[in-house]
Amino acid sequence: MPQQPFGEPDEGTDEDGSGFSRRLVLGAGVAGGLAVGTGALDPAEARRKPDGRHTTLARTLVKGPKGKLGYRPIVVGPGEPHIVRNEMVRQLRRRPAPGQRRGILAMGQLTDMHVLDAQSPARVEFLDRYNDPDSAFASVLPFQSSYRAHEMLSTQVAEATIRAMRRVGRGPVTGLPLAFSITTGDNVDNTQYNELRWQIDLLDGKRIVPDSGDPTKYEGVSDQAVYDVRYWHPDGPPPGQAADLPTANFGFPRMPGLLDACRRPFHARGIGMPWMSVFGNHDGLLQGNVPANPLVSPVTTGNTKIYDLPPNTDIVTLAGWLLKGDPRGLQTLFGGPTRPVTADPNRRPLSRMETIAEHFNSTGKPHGHGYSAWNLATGNAYYTFTKGRVRGIALDTVNPFGGAEGSIDETQLAWLTQKLKAGSRHYLDESGRVVRGGKHDRLFVIFSHHTIDSMDNDAGTGRVLGPQVRDLLLRFPNVVLWVNGHTHRNQVIAHKRKKSAKAPGGFWEVNTASHIDWPQQARTVELVDNRDGTLSIFATMVDHAGPTSYGKNPKSPLDLASLSRELGANDWQDRGPFPAGQDGRRGLIEDRNVELLVPAPFRF
Repeated sequence: MPQQPFGEPDEGTDEDGSGFSRRLVLGAGVAGGLAVGTGALDPAEARRKPDGRHTTLARTLVKGPKGKLGYRPIVVGPGEPHIVRNEMVRQLRRRPAPGQRRGILAMGQLTDMHVLDAQSPARVEFLDRYNDPDSAFASVLPFQSSYRAHEMLSTQVAEATIRAMRRVGRGPVTGLPLAFSITTGDNVDNTQYNELRWQIDLLDGKRIVPDSGDPTKYEGVSDQAVYDVRYWHPDGPPPGQAADLPTANFGFPRMPGLLDACRRPFHARGIGMPWMSVFGNHDGLLQGNVPANPLVSPVTTGNTKIYDLPPNTDIVTLAGWLLKGDPRGLQTLFGGPTRPVTADPNRRPLSRMETIAEHFNSTGKPHGHGYSAWNLATGNAYYTFTKGRVRGIALDTVNPFGGAEGSIDETQLAWLTQKLKAGSRHYLDESGRVVRGGKHDRLFVIFSHHTIDSMDNDAGTGRVLGPQVRDLLLRFPNVVLWVNGHTHRNQVIAHKRKKSAKAPGGFWEVNTASHIDWPQQARTVELVDNRDGTLSIFATMVDHAGPTSYGKNPKSPLDLASLSRELGANDWQDRGPFPAGQDGRRGLIEDRNVELLVPAPFRF
């Protein structure tokens, strides 16, 4: 079946031109059992043999044994095969015959890059300490992502991740070329223009200068201008000062010269395939939480940096103000002591409309990276695109009223409902009856930044939360997959229809960890028709291209990315202990490399 170009075709056009009426499988169950292994794929669809060498099918990167003060290196672990999850189908009885399976589509997912300007005056790193293990507020305040020891290396991690996805190139199960990669939100950290330009240019393959302010020196909390032991200082302490706490308490290394190496220009490789973009809370809200405010822009582009709260600030009261959007929150936050830094107009915060528009200033494909003239005209950041029989729906789950968690409005819900109806010949109405929809069946894959569970932000009026969106999707058997990020944790969840429903199965939610926090991984996702009344969704983890060890003096982007991965793995706020079987943000083994079975909603 030929692939269709990006863009949304006319709903009245039969894509393959055959005129064949594809019957939706409703209430019929699964005939003849299901395949459990990778099986064989139609050789006409796989132009070369499946290859998992550059994925975690071949090897994994894991935390090594604890060293001094509990600090752990990264070591190579065994590969992980796909775990079959069949919660939505009947008992498995047989494997597919040779050549029975057919690949439908292969894609890459990158998420939560958090490409950030670590020298930005608008950053509020001093809040992060209230989530340190020794803080009385560690479990109740939402400031844990305000500072990371490795945050000056985000462009290098993004480069290593992009290189890894480009190197994979094809689905490791089907051998199909990756039709596109999609970044599912939090592409940047603080809505800044320079952050977004770095992210777009990294994907396009341009020269990157990961620096801002003074081009001759680093001006951020990791330097020694205002020495604070709560931050990691890779050059060590100033003469006569005590070692910083990350080094003294948690075994972090000394890395002299890192603050120059992290700012060194490099030429990005580029992802080498079409790429799409989804809007996340850090793309639309200051520090991922606060709507645009006239107080902030002068701080972001200005020549002073706040490095602490005003004396005697009540941190709980401040957190409440910030969460409620009370103006006293920002006034307090930006009212503390300051240090001089170099001003930079490229740090200016972007509006949603400006962020959408900047995606058209790109040499990559497709033009606009999912956004269209309609998005430019309306300011809405949701859209659809089509690849063959697969219809992708990218949602905008960011609440413009503020808050890190997500939701959508009634207008977007109505838009989503209309798109689902138009691409479903049959679906279930609100009472569970089978009704007729559009003229043509599409296989729907939903993309968003937030997960269903994290769509609980009802700030503002008329916001629609995750359970309502989930229940809508469960009325449409053509929806088989929802891909998202936000939690910085690998997790795969089955959303099943009620047993009484007149359609078997449901859809899978695939949530992938971030590139800013350990394990700094991406995924490939492949859709496969088993030709026995079922589909398989193969999700495969991909480690970034940084080597296991970064050496004594890392300077190249890949070596610096390797250092970032190790520092992230040793984050003192995320050392555990974890529930049995769970490897921190890597999740359970059944959340990583998986084969997810679902009844086929129609014949392909």
